[in-house]
Amino acid sequence: MTLTLAQLNAANPAEFVALLDGIYEHSPWIAERAAAQRPFKTLAQLKVALAAVVRKATRTEQLGLMRAHPELAGKAMVAKTLTAESSQEQNQAGLTHCSPAEFERLQSLNATYSERFGLPFILAVRGPRGTGLTRTQIIETFARRVLGSHEFEFAESLHNIDRIAEIRLNDKFAQQPLLGQQVWDWAEALARHSEESDPNRLSVTYLSEAHRACAADLQGWMREAGFDEVHQDAVGNVVGIYHGTDPSARRLLTGSHFDTVRDGGRFDGRLGILVPLVAVRELHRTGKRLPFGIEVVGFAEEEGLRYPATFLASSALVGAFEPAWLEQLDANGIPMRAAMQAAGLPGTMAAIQALQRDAARYLGFVEVHIEQGPVLAELNLPLGVVTSINGSVRLLGEVLGVASHAGTTPMNRRHDALAAAAELVLYVEERASSVKSVVGTVGMLEVPGGSVNVVPGCCRFSVDIRATTDGARNTCLADVWRQFDEICSDRGLEYSLDEVMRVPAAPSDPDWQHRWETAVAALGLPVHHLPSGAGHDAMKLHDLLPQAMLFVRGENAGISHNPLESSTCDDIDLAVQAFQHLLAQLATEKLPR
Repeated sequence: MTLTLAQLNAANPAEFVALLDGIYEHSPWIAERAAAQRPFKTLAQLKVALAAVVRKATRTEQLGLMRAHPELAGKAMVAKTLTAESSQEQNQAGLTHCSPAEFERLQSLNATYSERFGLPFILAVRGPRGTGLTRTQIIETFARRVLGSHEFEFAESLHNIDRIAEIRLNDKFAQQPLLGQQVWDWAEALARHSEESDPNRLSVTYLSEAHRACAADLQGWMREAGFDEVHQDAVGNVVGIYHGTDPSARRLLTGSHFDTVRDGGRFDGRLGILVPLVAVRELHRTGKRLPFGIEVVGFAEEEGLRYPATFLASSALVGAFEPAWLEQLDANGIPMRAAMQAAGLPGTMAAIQALQRDAARYLGFVEVHIEQGPVLAELNLPLGVVTSINGSVRLLGEVLGVASHAGTTPMNRRHDALAAAAELVLYVEERASSVKSVVGTVGMLEVPGGSVNVVPGCCRFSVDIRATTDGARNTCLADVWRQFDEICSDRGLEYSLDEVMRVPAAPSDPDWQHRWETAVAALGLPVHHLPSGAGHDAMKLHDLLPQAMLFVRGENAGISHNPLESSTCDDIDLAVQAFQHLLAQLATEKLPR
């Protein structure tokens, strides 16, 4: 029988627990504690409430919950003593039909994992799409996680318990995240186009063959979804327009990028194209028009991988495309202009300048993006509202001392360039940690010609400082510069420190941020605010239009720029619903013409 929220909300505490039997392995205390939080308005609210009970439990209770789970293809499966839910899941994953080699491998991994962590390995074997991982995927995940740290595995075990519960709740309520699954399937289809021969590796650089194939797919899906106009513009952006009730009305601009870093993930950027794409498809399917138009842009470039002209695609829309960029060379010596022309684009400044948008024709810009970090995963929240995209500054530095014999140079006679840089590394960490809105990183540290028995005479390094406001970033930068000057002065060293990039912060527009907040709250979810430490196309559109972003939780502790980047269909489905709610809000407002 299909369960409903009305039934749950009306049940007495004992009935509430009985109705949710089987959601968590042999742990009725979770439902008992969640019952007090009724009424639940949405299934998403119920899921978050149950997971919050697990997060607030004692360590002993959490360990007991973990140990209540069976091993994968373990003794309980062989003895057929699994719970009905676990039996169904392991059977659906094909674990009851392992080859002898697969079964032996799983038994070895079970033994190693148990000895290392004192727990059974817990994995939501129905996976992020909800339809099941393959045995190969399960074994690969098991082999990777068995090498992890105790802290990471504890967190991942809890997260997978939450995911198992979510899928089981979907079954009880006969709910499927159909729109999230559509976005997932599109993302999977795009990932077939890559410059790598290994199907597990994804690299798509600007105007490569794989990039052009992605653009073709996006245009095809937009046409199938019912967009009124679809085209590729002079820098390779894929643009889809869905007219409002009045085709001359202002438009909401949205989208993200479809290029990737080397060995990138399948959702970085692409999620922000596919979420509005499916929302428009649903409008078209129901024959609905809004009082405003929707323009979805698949930005052709954001990562700056093939050419150093980062954000070249979104720069064209705000009139900031630099003419000199056309002459930049890639690693093979191909000028950008030639690459454009080879892809069938004009490669002229006149055509590119014509792409600049008129702000008076648009309401604003919104972007949906995978978080690319661990915050939402740690809080067990599917969505987050972005308050600001961090402003950043990057420095390249070199410190010069005296290279000398490591054995014969007394400690108080040394001019050690690396030691000075090491002091700076620690200071950057300390100074950035002292202010919540600031992060600082020394990502490169090099001793040219270094040797094990030589005091370093030269050291080169980078500094990256980011903050939610330009003021906080600039204050940190000034302190770092001052401290490094003192370090080098005290050690008798010379140095150079050059600023190579500065990008202003892009705080979210209050009205558009509020619309995202309202949309998230309407789903029954807590509204969590967080800054974006990474750069996004919204940073460039910020120069032209009011903007705000919505983050979607990532799997695998939120890792991004990595093949392990992922999200669940349920979280993506909530992002689509939030986007639809934002559209509905706009449709009720009195909008400027």
